[in-house]
Amino acid sequence: MNITHIKEKIRREFYQRDVLTVAKELPGKILVKKKGKSYLSGRIVEVEAYDGEIDQAAHSYLGRTKRNEIMFGEGGYLYVYLSYGVHFCCNVVTGVKNKGTAILIRAVEPIEGIGIMSKNRFGKKSLTEKEMNNLTSGPGKVCKAFGIGISHYGIDLTGDKIFLLNADLKKGEKIISSKRIGITKSAHLPWRFFIKNNPYLSRK
Repeated sequence: MNITHIKEKIRREFYQRDVLTVAKELPGKILVKKKGKSYLSGRIVEVEAYDGEIDQAAHSYLGRTKRNEIMFGEGGYLYVYLSYGVHFCCNVVTGVKNKGTAILIRAVEPIEGIGIMSKNRFGKKSLTEKEMNNLTSGPGKVCKAFGIGISHYGIDLTGDKIFLLNADLKKGEKIISSKRIGITKSAHLPWRFFIKNNPYLSRK
């Protein structure tokens, strides 16, 4: 099944709103990357919001740099960065120009292209149940599985290479919030939003 044929691509207006408004609505939406004639896709199940105006953990807090330049553009673009020199993380830029807000995609639930994701992550297509649950259960894992790197920095999310599709939560699912993970600055902010009890969360 090609999910892109049955779901509507999210338009720029969705991203050009307040970062917390967008973050609360992202879980359940579908992340898609086109690879040749194939598609890799997965439901977003966990995100974290960052706002450089008040949030010391945001890359934009100390102002504009070459690294975070895209965060100061209008919403609807992809901010990719290398974390600790080890793995890439991808973020959805939100708001209006010069705002400096973005949302980290922390975890997704795989839908399409799982064989390609598995090769990217583990070098094989056949996975154990434990490996399957670990496939995209973290921000670095998402980027590695989807093959997202620094070459995708600044991609327009309303284009055809990497984009998001509209989708509703499944029956019985609930989005809840908590403090963000792995940060020390502005750690009190409850800006992590996730689908409760989803098996692909980065932290259960």
